[in-house]
Amino acid sequence: MGKIAFLYPGQGAQKTGMGKDFYEQCQASKAVYDRISSMLNLDMTAICFEENDLLDQTEYTQAALATTCLAMNEMIKELGLIPSVTAGLSLGEYCAIAAAGGMDYEDAVMTVRKRGILMEKAIPKGRGTMAAVLGMPVEKIETVLDGRANVTVANYNCPGQVVITGLKEAVEEAAEELKQAGARKLIWLNVSGPFHSPLLKRAGEKLADILKTVKLHPLRIPYVTNVTADFIQEDEKIKNLLTKQVTSSVRWEQSIRKMIADGVDTFVEIGPGTTLTGFVKKIDRGVKTYHIGTVEEAYQTVEAMKKAQ
Repeated sequence: MGKIAFLYPGQGAQKTGMGKDFYEQCQASKAVYDRISSMLNLDMTAICFEENDLLDQTEYTQAALATTCLAMNEMIKELGLIPSVTAGLSLGEYCAIAAAGGMDYEDAVMTVRKRGILMEKAIPKGRGTMAAVLGMPVEKIETVLDGRANVTVANYNCPGQVVITGLKEAVEEAAEELKQAGARKLIWLNVSGPFHSPLLKRAGEKLADILKTVKLHPLRIPYVTNVTADFIQEDEKIKNLLTKQVTSSVRWEQSIRKMIADGVDTFVEIGPGTTLTGFVKKIDRGVKTYHIGTVEEAYQTVEAMKKAQ
């Protein structure tokens, strides 16, 4: 077996009940929920485990998802599964940094919560939007967007799936042209703003001020940043990259290819949903993928990986 990468999902992966079995069956996971609930003065167990109106609001979503992924991470560590590298999609990058040792869990979730509030308030609700463009080469999408104001690429997810972002009217106009140019399908995303767009520049600047107060630690292992799809091993680079990440495209496909080129042949997605393993399979079917979203899946994954060695 080659190197193992842990992957952490972004907004949209959240679902009611996520992490509940970890909370009930693993003391270390329970401690993460309890510490973060106390720190934020929010009942994270109620937000994550019970039907409510908060889980899909960006202000709460990002903190809830980060808390859940990091709580799961604690049990996975106890089972002896250790990564060679980490990466996370958008807010998942904070989990990747914390799992790599660069940031305390509490600081990661606190920053993610403040980031979510900044992103939510950056553009008036209804003015920004995002859409996934399916079945069109990246180069063709970039040609259609070239020179257009207020619309850009948000995510390079995998071959055949790119997300565009920007002001509603600009994205709608670009979507029409993309369909005429041969895009197989466009899916409008249920988001509250034009995330990963230069339109969030002010939110990025405010986040930079928040990050100044966050204490970083030397990374135990590298993580791969969304901004450049490069390995990061120096903690002094983290804050600048997280600031840029708010307005930059998420280079997910490039990140996965970078890890594969470095010898990663096993990817473990940690958190609710299987979006990231789906992307990995479309990028390279030759690598192994596992998903851990439940305690049962954690045991199954560890057992399967032991047999594969």
